[in-house]
Amino acid sequence: MSSFSRFTPLVQSLPATVPFVGPEAIERNRGLMVKARIGANENGFGPSHAVIAAIAEAATDTWKYNDPENFELKAALAAHLGIRAENIAIGEGIDDLLGLIVRMVIEPGFPVVTSFGAYPTFNFHVAGFGGRLVTTPYIDDREDLNGLLDLVRRENAPLVYFANPDNPMGSWHTADDIVAFAKALPETCLMILDEAYCETGPADATPAMAALIDMPNILRTRTFSKAYGLAGARIGYAISTPGTAQAFDKIRNHFGMARISTAAALAALKDQAYLTKVIGDISASRDRIAKIARDNGLLPLASATNFVAVDCGRDGVYARSIVDGLMEHGVFIRMPGVAPLNRCIRISAGTEKDMALLEEALPQVLKALK
Repeated sequence: MSSFSRFTPLVQSLPATVPFVGPEAIERNRGLMVKARIGANENGFGPSHAVIAAIAEAATDTWKYNDPENFELKAALAAHLGIRAENIAIGEGIDDLLGLIVRMVIEPGFPVVTSFGAYPTFNFHVAGFGGRLVTTPYIDDREDLNGLLDLVRRENAPLVYFANPDNPMGSWHTADDIVAFAKALPETCLMILDEAYCETGPADATPAMAALIDMPNILRTRTFSKAYGLAGARIGYAISTPGTAQAFDKIRNHFGMARISTAAALAALKDQAYLTKVIGDISASRDRIAKIARDNGLLPLASATNFVAVDCGRDGVYARSIVDGLMEHGVFIRMPGVAPLNRCIRISAGTEKDMALLEEALPQVLKALK
């Protein structure tokens, strides 16, 4: 048998996997139907009617490529954020941007600092480009800013990842603490400040644009997937100094954005009244999830995201049993991947129908596990 491989040694060493198993795969593999899709941190309330109308109108032009410079979307975002278009890079969701950032900064063997148990897609990209992950544990279910800074200095790391609000725990730090952390970093270290959930968090958790906009080693990543309800459209953007933002043009897929997605994003930005409403809906759903958890003897953690992490009081095996048991009832949720975070389950905000299904199924699952 030939020992020849057409792939690089790095690719040969990597597992053929995905960071998350989708509900579609669970349906296929287990022969079950998802009735309440409250596990992927999507916005089950969906986009506004104005966005749906814009998508329908743009569909007739889908034979055209999108503007490779993303001029109109950059201009709209700049006006919305009070910055310049030159401060913005557009990508196919934050996941795409994370891969580009790692590619721009990391060579094989370079250390990359993150929290143990934080967003696994970032780790996926680091592994894909040969980086060496260096992690620090969460403290009280929050990412440890002091631990991250110590690791950056010890390793002389060129890249650090920090999400605020956090996935998978829903916790957050104040804007003042984040700005202090950013300013304490060596200028040789690029910080990814993942703000995917910034719209659903408290106002004092998001630094003002002016606080970080002049720092070339800070990249803020944001998305239309969460509060705006456009996860399937894949629209993300990065914010930094013009030099850092424009570096994406060296390696990005210039025709990666879809015209329909761009039209959806532009319409979503215009409909801020709907955004305010849906943020209220998400907050109310978080409260409902917390009540359902407490009514069943579980401990909901405070959350600034569109999901709630629920402490099940035992270990990852028990939490996994709850996740699997709920799926038997058609309720799709997820859980953090590593201990001690994996003592929790994670439930996304959803509609009243979703919450009713969760409320009915959870006590049955817990009773069966006794």
